[in-house]
Amino acid sequence: MSEKLKATNLISVLLICSLIVIAAVVACDNAAPGTITDDKGREVYLERMPQRIVSLAPSITEIMFALNLGHKVVGVTDHCDYPEEAQTKPTVGGYFTTSLEVIIALDPDIVFSDGHDPVCGQLEGLGIPFIVLQPKDLDGLISNIELLGNITGSQQKASELVSDLEERIDAVVATVENAPRPRVFYVYDATDPTKPWTVGPGSFIDALISLAGGENVAAQAHGPWIQFSMEELVNSDPEIIVVNAMMGTAVISPSEIKKIAAWQGMTAVREDRIGVVDGDLVDRPGPRIVEGLEEMAQIIHPELFSD
Repeated sequence: MSEKLKATNLISVLLICSLIVIAAVVACDNAAPGTITDDKGREVYLERMPQRIVSLAPSITEIMFALNLGHKVVGVTDHCDYPEEAQTKPTVGGYFTTSLEVIIALDPDIVFSDGHDPVCGQLEGLGIPFIVLQPKDLDGLISNIELLGNITGSQQKASELVSDLEERIDAVVATVENAPRPRVFYVYDATDPTKPWTVGPGSFIDALISLAGGENVAAQAHGPWIQFSMEELVNSDPEIIVVNAMMGTAVISPSEIKKIAAWQGMTAVREDRIGVVDGDLVDRPGPRIVEGLEEMAQIIHPELFSD
């Protein structure tokens, strides 16, 4: 056999091997995920890779679009407002007004929920697969992103997204590592400014305050959502106040806080260290929560972070 023929045969063999490897990888990426265990400990069997997805939570919708799966999302809730493209999707209703009939009409392969939607039990009875994602912390969020990547065959994109988020989290933590930890009060709701609602252990915001280099004055409270009395707030004397904003508007503006006599003696008010953060960034367990962490860190440690 001539050397030229041998070389041609070798190239052919290598090409065939390469095609086999590529086919195996593609088959693996597009294979049915099999049995999935969700955040409720439920085992859900998926026969095939889902092509029609309904999301019943804004955070899950954001993850889907971050994984470039917007084209597979066929239904969302009234509250799924990000990214902008999500607002063009058919809506199945709000948190407590979800229409089972609309979901059925959308003919989804799978429904994702944060577990608070009352229709979940009915979906199970109808044989529509649904998965509950309820992350308790940032590690849980990372796990959810990886799980969604696995379910949808988007493992590579999920891995890239996770790497980016972890890198940004680590950068914030490293920057504030040796900095003093000022006392922080987060104003979640100020309908009654003499009894403001704040966040405690078990909330994402509490975790973000700590990661951003602050000390939550409600860190020892019982539960994630607490209503502070004026006496408790004054005694805690926060050095920094962070105000929750909803739909672009602060629940109470810094100027309003400064006018309230009972607040005026606090260090944060006297030193004008009052910041505002978009509530969707810090309270919605999706990819943008890391942006919320970065904003929180800039408010708590402006000397360490530049825009």
